[in-house]
Amino acid sequence: MKKLLLSAAVAFSMATTAIAGGGEGHIEDFDFSFEGPFGKFDQYQLQRGLQVYTEVCSACHGLRHVAFRTLGDEGGPHLTADQVKAYAAEIDVYDKELDEDRSAKPSDKFPASGLETAPDLSLMAKARAGFHGPNGLGINQIVKGMGGAEYIASILTGYTGEEKEEAGTTLYENKAFPGGWIAMAPPLEDEAVEFADGHKNDVHHMSEDVSAFLMWTAEPKMMARQRLGLLSVGMLLLFGVLLYLTNKKLWRDIKRKG
Repeated sequence: MKKLLLSAAVAFSMATTAIAGGGEGHIEDFDFSFEGPFGKFDQYQLQRGLQVYTEVCSACHGLRHVAFRTLGDEGGPHLTADQVKAYAAEIDVYDKELDEDRSAKPSDKFPASGLETAPDLSLMAKARAGFHGPNGLGINQIVKGMGGAEYIASILTGYTGEEKEEAGTTLYENKAFPGGWIAMAPPLEDEAVEFADGHKNDVHHMSEDVSAFLMWTAEPKMMARQRLGLLSVGMLLLFGVLLYLTNKKLWRDIKRKG
């Protein structure tokens, strides 16, 4: 299993850079709850995604921009203070002052990637675009969004089961990966993680959950930003109506004389 994860880390590093060149793969349009101007993160899905990350992805990939305390924030996994503290305590972080590893505290951040070839996943859902549109104009992004979470989920579910060897490297067919072949072995398999809430744990659902979690790590304040945006639009509309009524009142008598 460890060998598989190491191979996956190396290959995912290749996957995150290969999108810039070669043909685009087929990106599935997943129905995430956080999409659209009124979308919201599903805290239970984020909790499941955190579990998938912890039990599978964290073996190689880090989240060095994410503080443990944010796991308790509203709009995120929303763990209790005791749960955050207990979760952090299970992870070792390097303390520069002590010059040694120690158990993490809520104020600490997740460790960096354990391998140089394994990219950090903190911002991966914002760094990748699943939808581009004709000639790379980004037209589809207006309707579907950037699609970073869809890109990750599609890679994880895009394996066909076909393999080939090329230059001493085993490649796996993946319909979502540019070029169609990827060096990363499938990192997930059905029932690899058992959820406490009894939710489905096939590859498709686990891929959705961890992709949603990585969307949250990339944009943890999304829901607050949306609320602020809607409030700002509402205030502008109200201000516009007041200006219109004021204008009508100021010019009413003059227009009558004219």
